[in-house]
Amino acid sequence: MAASVGRICGAKLLNRNASNVVNQINTFSTAREWAGNNRKLLVTLGGLTGSVGALIFALDQSVKATDLELHPPSYPWNHLGFTASLDHASIRRGYEVYKQVCAACHSMRFMYYRNLVGVTHTEAEAKAEAAEVQVTDGPDVTGEMFQRPGKLSDHFPNPYPNEEAARAANNGAFPPDLTLIVLGRHGGEDYVFSLLTGYVDPPAGIVLREGQYYNPYFPGGAISMAQALYNETIEYADGTPATASQLAKDVSTFLKWAGEPEHDDRKRYVIKCFFIFSFLCAVSYYYKRHKWSVLKSRKIEFKPRK
Repeated sequence: MAASVGRICGAKLLNRNASNVVNQINTFSTAREWAGNNRKLLVTLGGLTGSVGALIFALDQSVKATDLELHPPSYPWNHLGFTASLDHASIRRGYEVYKQVCAACHSMRFMYYRNLVGVTHTEAEAKAEAAEVQVTDGPDVTGEMFQRPGKLSDHFPNPYPNEEAARAANNGAFPPDLTLIVLGRHGGEDYVFSLLTGYVDPPAGIVLREGQYYNPYFPGGAISMAQALYNETIEYADGTPATASQLAKDVSTFLKWAGEPEHDDRKRYVIKCFFIFSFLCAVSYYYKRHKWSVLKSRKIEFKPRK
C-alpha cells in the first residue's frame, strides 16, 4: 500500500536513497525563493524606472516655451445652469459687435439672416438687416450677373471673395470662420472672451515679427489679429455701456448661440423629459407593487398529513 502511494505521488517514499528526495526539495525551495526575490527586484526596478521617466518628462515639459500659453479660466456665464437659457439681449448686442467690428475680417458662412428671426430680431428687423447688404445673383435674362438687396434666405456676407484674398489682406494669415469657433476651440466661449481681452506686451525673450501681436491665450502666443475691442469701440442701440469686457462678453454669447442655436430648445426638452419620465417611473413603480402584492403577501404553510 505504501509503495503504491509512493509511486502515485512520485516522491519514491520507500526508496532507501532518501537523500535525493531531500536534495530535490531543497533545490525546489531555493529556486522558488530566488524567483520570488527576482520578481520583487524587477518590480522595484520597474517602479524606479517609471518614476525617473515621469520626472524627466515633467522637467522637460516645465522648461518648454509652450507653457507661456494660458488656459482660459471658467467664467460664470448666465447660460451654464441646468435650466438657464442664453441671454438674448446679449446675443443681439453681440450681433452688433460682429456686424460693426468682426465682420470686417471674419465670415460666418453657415449663418443666415433667417436665423435671427425670433431670437434677436423680429422678421421685419431681420429683413431690414439683410437688405443692407448687396448680394451677387443671376444670371438674368441677358445672362449677366447682377446685384440685389439681401433676403432672409441669404447667409452673412463674406468679407473676402476667396482665401487667397483674405491671406493677402492679413499678412498671410487666414481669418477663421466664426460660425462654429466656440465649438472648435478648447474652452469654448471662455477661450473667445479671454482671447479678446488678453492682449499684453510680449515677455522678455519673445520676439514678434512685423504685424504680429502677443496674446498668451493664443497657441504660440504670436497672433496676427490686432486687438479689436476697446472701450466705446461701438455704441449699443439699447444704451448699454460699451466697455471692452462688455463687448467681448456679448460677442462671445452671440458666437455661442451661433454654434449651438438649439441650446435653449435642448434644455427645454431635457426639463420636459425629466418630468415625464419621473411620472412614468412613479406609475411603473405603483403598477409593479400592485402586480407583485399577491406574491409578496403570500404565506406558505406546511401542514402534516393526517
